Amino acid sequence: MEWTRQIDAYCERLDPSFWAEPVNAITNAAFLIAALWMWRRCAGMPLARALCAILFVIGLGSTLFHTFATAWAATLDVLPILIFVLLYTYAANRHYWGLSAVLSALGTALVIPWLALLTPLFAQLPGFRISAMYWPIPLLIGLYAGALRNRLPRVAGGLALGVAILCVSLIARSLDEPLCNAVASGTHWAWHILNATMLGWMIEVLRRHRLEAPAALR
Repeated sequence: MEWTRQIDAYCERLDPSFWAEPVNAITNAAFLIAALWMWRRCAGMPLARALCAILFVIGLGSTLFHTFATAWAATLDVLPILIFVLLYTYAANRHYWGLSAVLSALGTALVIPWLALLTPLFAQLPGFRISAMYWPIPLLIGLYAGALRNRLPRVAGGLALGVAILCVSLIARSLDEPLCNAVASGTHWAWHILNATMLGWMIEVLRRHRLEAPAALR
């Protein structure tokens, strides 16, 4: 891979300069704000705080991508999101299902083939191609929500809300180029704000469960 290769993937970017995407760059502050807010709320919860730290890194990585717009910055944009998904899956297995650390890790490992198998399938669907690599994630969360509806109804409801926010967020991400002629700044910035809200909310769902659940389910 040519790590310094320039990437022009968004409506707002009209040239390769550092501030070619001011709206996309600045709205990454939503990730940082959500991370810092949830960090304060998650005292004494190591996994939740680790998720907050990763959320902060997501904001930094996305800022780098929407300013430098290179292949190396794109990697730093996507990789923290994958790490967040994996760690949250581990936390869900551990705290929502009460699995052992080993079983939780094994279940988390299945996320990789899940993404690898479903991403090309979503890429074949009209309207899903642009964000194909992300669409398997709300589907996965939705499966967890459905499976937990009797065991942990509040958690299931929280996860379902997360799915709804993420789907709207992905729609905004996918419409950036199609609506470029009508919206000068594009719609990718809405993906940042909604996605930051969704990820912060997912941490909040975990935090509430840890506070409210009996000790055996924490």
